[in-house]
Amino acid sequence: MLLRGSITNIRRFTMVSSKSILSQFNNKDLLQTKSYVNGKWEKSGDNKTFTVKNPALAGNDGELIAEVISATSEDFNNAVTIATTAFKDFKKTTPRYRSDLLRKLYDLLIENQQDLAKIIVLENGKPLADALGEVKYGASFCQWFAEEAPRIHGDIIPSGIPGSRILSIKQPVGVCGILTPWNFPLAMITRKLAAAIAAGCTAVIKPPPETPLASLALAHLIQEAGFPPGVVNILPTDRTPEIGKLMCEHPLINKISFTGSTGVGKLLMNQSSSTLKKLSFELGGNAPFIVFADADIDKAVEGAFAAKFRSSGQTCVCANRFYIHESVYDEFVENFVAKVKKVVKLGNGLDPETTHGPLIHGRSLKKVQDHVKDAVSKGATVLTGGEARPDIGQYFHELTVLGGVTQDMHIANEETFGPVAGLIKYKNDDELIQFVNDTSVGLAGYFYTKDISNLFKFAEEINVGMLGVNTGLISEAALPFGGIKESGFGREGSKYGMDEYMTIKSVVIGGNA
Repeated sequence: MLLRGSITNIRRFTMVSSKSILSQFNNKDLLQTKSYVNGKWEKSGDNKTFTVKNPALAGNDGELIAEVISATSEDFNNAVTIATTAFKDFKKTTPRYRSDLLRKLYDLLIENQQDLAKIIVLENGKPLADALGEVKYGASFCQWFAEEAPRIHGDIIPSGIPGSRILSIKQPVGVCGILTPWNFPLAMITRKLAAAIAAGCTAVIKPPPETPLASLALAHLIQEAGFPPGVVNILPTDRTPEIGKLMCEHPLINKISFTGSTGVGKLLMNQSSSTLKKLSFELGGNAPFIVFADADIDKAVEGAFAAKFRSSGQTCVCANRFYIHESVYDEFVENFVAKVKKVVKLGNGLDPETTHGPLIHGRSLKKVQDHVKDAVSKGATVLTGGEARPDIGQYFHELTVLGGVTQDMHIANEETFGPVAGLIKYKNDDELIQFVNDTSVGLAGYFYTKDISNLFKFAEEINVGMLGVNTGLISEAALPFGGIKESGFGREGSKYGMDEYMTIKSVVIGGNA
C-alpha cells in the first residue's frame, strides 16, 4: 500500500520518514487506499491508481505517501445504485437512531484525532496544530447535527378554506452527491455529510485527488461506528471532470453539495440543469478586511494575521483585500509587518516549530507569484516577504505583505488563495463601500471598529454572506456558513444546514368542517 523514500532535513531540523510516521499510528486501519462502497473496501474497475504526495517535500525522494485507487464511472454508477437502495430503508430510521450514529462518529474522530491530524499534515502540508484544529472542527459538525437530528419539525398551517387543515412535513431529499476540496480534506466532508445523515439521506462522496487519505480514514471510522452498508460511499479518483459531470447528470442523485472555485461551480450548475437537482455551492471569495480609524490596532493586527495567513492563506474565508483608513495606515502597517517577521517559520508541518507550510501544488505557487509581480509592476511595495523559497521546498512561498496596493491590481480583484496580504489606503466611508462591494463574489468579510454605529451600518452594507466584527476567526458549527452572488448559495452548519438536505411536503386534509 505504502510508501517509499525519506524526509530530508528542512531548515536545520530532521524529520523521520513518512513510512516511519505512518507505522507509529495507534490505529493503522485508518490508512486506506481503496473505495468504501456498501460497507466494503473495493478496488477500481480497471485497477488504475494515482499517487498522493506530500507538498512539503515536492521534488524530494520522500514526497510519495501512497498509491490510491482511481474509481471509474462504472464504480460511481454502482455506488449511486447502492446508495439509492440503502435510502429506502435509511429514510425510515428514527432521528434518534441517526443522532446516535453521528455521536459515535464524533467520539471516534476525537479518539483518533492525533493520527487523523498527521494524515492531513502529510497530504495537505498544513502544520500539525492547524490539522488538529481541523479534526476537532470536522468532528464538531457530527456533534452539532447529532443534536439537531431529533429536532426536525414540520408545521400545522391554518387554512383559508373552512374545514381544511394544512400539514407541512420535512423529508430527506434522497441520494446526495458530495464534492469536496483539498484545503480541509476532513472537515469539508463532515460539514456536509453530518447534515445529510441527520436528515436521513444517503451519500456518494468524491474527495479531492490531492488529499483523499483523510476521507478514507473517515470512511473507516464510519464503518466502525456502525453506519448501515450503502449509506455512506466514498470513492477516491483522479478522473475529476468525468466524475463531476456524471454525478451532476445522474438521474438517481437528488442533491449536489460542492465546495470549490466559482468557475467549477458554474460548470457543475450547468451540468445539473438536465435533472434540476437541489444544489448548495460554497464557492470562491475575495474577502475584505477593514480597519476603521477608531479600531484597536493591536487587536486588528492579530485578527488580520489570523484571517489572512491561516493555512498559508489557503482557506475560502481568508482575507484578501485590506482596507486601512489613512489616519491609522502607517501604524497598522508597522505593527502588521513586525508581527509577520516575528512569529513566522516556514517548514514541514510535523516540525513543532513550524507555523506555516507549503502551498498545495505548483499552480497555486504560480498564482501567488503572479499576483506579487503584477502588484509590484503597478507600483505596490513589498514590505516583507515576496519570494518563493525553493531552499525549503518546491511549493513554499514567504508570507508576504504588499503596501500601496490599488484597485486595478490583480490582488484586489482576484482571490489569491495564498500567503499575500495587499494593503489599500482609503479616505472615507463612501469610497470604502465602493471599493469593498466592487466584486462579483461575496463570501466573507471582516472589520475592526469600536463604534457601534459602524457595526450596524457596515454589517448591512457590505455584500457578503458572513462577517467577522472585531474577530479574524468566524468558522464554527453554529455558524450558517455560505455566501452570496458568485460565492454560491445555501448554508452549511447551524440550524439551517439540514434544510439543504430536506424537502417540504404539504398535506391538505379536508372534510373537518
